[in-house]
Amino acid sequence: MTRKRSPGRQGQIPAQKPGAHDALTGAAPPKARPAAWSKAIPWALAALAMLPALAYRIALLKIPLERDEGEYAYIGQLILRGIPPFRFASNMKLPGTDAAYALIMAVFGQTPAGIHFGYLLVSAGSVALLYFLGKRLYGQTGGLVAAASYALLSFGPSVLGNAAHATHFVALPAIAATLLLVRWAESRRKTTLLWSGLLYGIAFLMKQPGLVFGLCGGLFVMWSLRREWRGRRSMAATGLFTLGLALPFAATCATLWQAGVFENFWFWTVTYARQYGTRLPLADGWENLAYSLPPILAANPGIWILAAAGLALVWRKPGNFSHALLVAAMLAFSCVAVSAGFYFRQHYFILMFPAVALLAGAGAEWLRKTLGGVWTCGVCAAALALSMAALQTDVLQALRMDPQDTARAIYGGNPFPEAIPIADYLASHTKPDARIAILGSEPEILFYSRRMSATGYVYMYGLMEPQPFALHMQNEMIREIEAARPEYMVWVRTGASWLQRPDSPTRLAKWWQGYYGKYEIAGVADILPSGTVYRWGAEAAQYQPQSGNFVWIGKRRD
Repeated sequence: MTRKRSPGRQGQIPAQKPGAHDALTGAAPPKARPAAWSKAIPWALAALAMLPALAYRIALLKIPLERDEGEYAYIGQLILRGIPPFRFASNMKLPGTDAAYALIMAVFGQTPAGIHFGYLLVSAGSVALLYFLGKRLYGQTGGLVAAASYALLSFGPSVLGNAAHATHFVALPAIAATLLLVRWAESRRKTTLLWSGLLYGIAFLMKQPGLVFGLCGGLFVMWSLRREWRGRRSMAATGLFTLGLALPFAATCATLWQAGVFENFWFWTVTYARQYGTRLPLADGWENLAYSLPPILAANPGIWILAAAGLALVWRKPGNFSHALLVAAMLAFSCVAVSAGFYFRQHYFILMFPAVALLAGAGAEWLRKTLGGVWTCGVCAAALALSMAALQTDVLQALRMDPQDTARAIYGGNPFPEAIPIADYLASHTKPDARIAILGSEPEILFYSRRMSATGYVYMYGLMEPQPFALHMQNEMIREIEAARPEYMVWVRTGASWLQRPDSPTRLAKWWQGYYGKYEIAGVADILPSGTVYRWGAEAAQYQPQSGNFVWIGKRRD
């Protein structure tokens, strides 16, 4: 005879233990869902971390352009007028960033605020893409931490985050290309691989060091196809990626050939650029690195520690070797890009930040799986808070100060604020088709005045460097100025605008000593610690500059 089970106290069915199956249906009970507020914590943390970075950029929308921005803006302005790069202005960088500036100015206007707003959108696009890439590699927590880390790393003053340098325009297509590459590794769709290669090619077109991202992507493609390397499918995939990578540069060469400027383009971006990139010895490179790197590390110590942990821990996830290999390769190749020429300028490090941010996201995801969500939020909040605290002072300063004063605080005695009134004077005293010669590296004056240069040399640096083309460049600049007979000459007496060395050729300086007599003084901008003194017309002729940093404007006597 079977004994009946007691239904339990007061006739209730005994409660099931967690994870037990329903006695009647055999189905497992529904899992408890996390509260909505716990899901929102990572989003709120990421948004809070990005807030000071965004505030810093917005506060500096109207800051005057520095000389690199002035170069891109001036050449972009010429592009909008239908004039190809390398016809009336030359530099050693590939013209992708010039075209990007032209597009931004066509949409948002030819002003510093318009350029900086377009640059803000470019940076925001990089942040968004890093979220999607990090989420695909390491989950939502990893994506959010990667996005917030990139914003804090790249927006800050330690890497001159206020300026729209070419490195930001390299990062956007490179991140997008890597996201597509990860998707291709999962789906093996040929069109995805072609678009990935094309975006890597655009990153290269923005600046030559961007090529390393394409090389990194190409090696990842070959590694992914290692088991079928000699097969027809692997050869087709590699060919598609290579085709996409080469197309932007090939199209640029064809366009400039048709425009009749290919020879000049090749000289500046290949022949001279090779001299520039191999000039410094390794000892100078170590000195430059020791100068630039410590402030960058000090501005974001928590993120760097989180990224270092991610680099060590990312290999421990089972089945994640290909993702770990890709991000580690990105870091290694981006280090090569930063090291190009051994100059290690502050904004060069932006090329490293996508990989560093992804590794920080990997570290955060490992913490989430090891310690749980609450502890992970606490650790990530502490890491990001260090960067936020470092940036807060700069944000408050930028909000309190006038854009002109902020430019002076950031760039010292460089004549970036003075370029605007000087350009206004030139624009009001010349016709729109007038040519202006600037002895100095201040192309932003040409951009503001909307006047064309009398010479294609808008930078003096190449003319002062100890390289075999320096004397030829000086002679060519002299011939162009004498042939154009510009109505106005601008002479910039600021060391940073020339970077003259003891072994620099002196041909240009000797020529100017005899040539400046053809011009009478029309204006002076004397950059003093207490403020800039401007003198125009007859007052300028009687004024004696009181500082070592001043700009002289001369009008041709005849």
